[in-house]
Amino acid sequence: MRRLARVITILAAAILMCAPAAMAGNKKIMTIRAAKIVAERAIVESIYGLKIRSSESVENMIASGFEGKTDTKTEANIRGIKIDELAYDAEKDIAQATASITLNEFTNIDGQEINFNGKTFTRVGFATSTPEMAIPLGALRAAEIDAYKQLAKRIVGFTLESQTTVENYILTSDVVKSKVLATIYLARLIDYGWDDQGDAFVKMQIDTNEVAEILGQLILDVDPVIEVEGLGAQSDDYSKASSGM
Repeated sequence: MRRLARVITILAAAILMCAPAAMAGNKKIMTIRAAKIVAERAIVESIYGLKIRSSESVENMIASGFEGKTDTKTEANIRGIKIDELAYDAEKDIAQATASITLNEFTNIDGQEINFNGKTFTRVGFATSTPEMAIPLGALRAAEIDAYKQLAKRIVGFTLESQTTVENYILTSDVVKSKVLATIYLARLIDYGWDDQGDAFVKMQIDTNEVAEILGQLILDVDPVIEVEGLGAQSDDYSKASSGM
């Protein structure tokens, strides 16, 4: 009985010590877990790859006449991803997770067997439970997708269509459209952040010599390293203008 009473006393003390943390709720835990999943996705997109479908059009060379849409998708069975670092900013309610994986033989999104010879890949993921903080994080994700799209346009190529009409020496219509349908993989994250206006940027690169060595096939490009900068915005100025805001 004395032993049972002692156990109950210790348990009660532990409950009292943890009470403030328990009352704080699960926001921190869920935000950190969300960041882990985002970091794992970043790893999969980098090494396994993702499918990209994108279209852009400009009418009469006016920015307000620009329309762009990019869809991406990936799905892979993967193991070996480790979460190396975790950080949580309680004031901003933002979690950051750093994930890594070391690979040897691996099959990518195109079904190609790749031998990475023990190469390690590292990516970072962010998440929040606060809607206001999700806006800059959303801009960062948009910039990341834009970077993938630019790499696909550079390496795989794209389709461009143009139609122009001139009547009595006056331009009456000018439409340019481009389309991208490709898979991209082995992209490395170089840098990311936000500028003074809050626009996000993500810099990615592909080392063509390294990729050619891994895949065992030549990549036709003049530059040994292809680097792009993707951009993402926190709000749409033109939708604000049309709504009178």
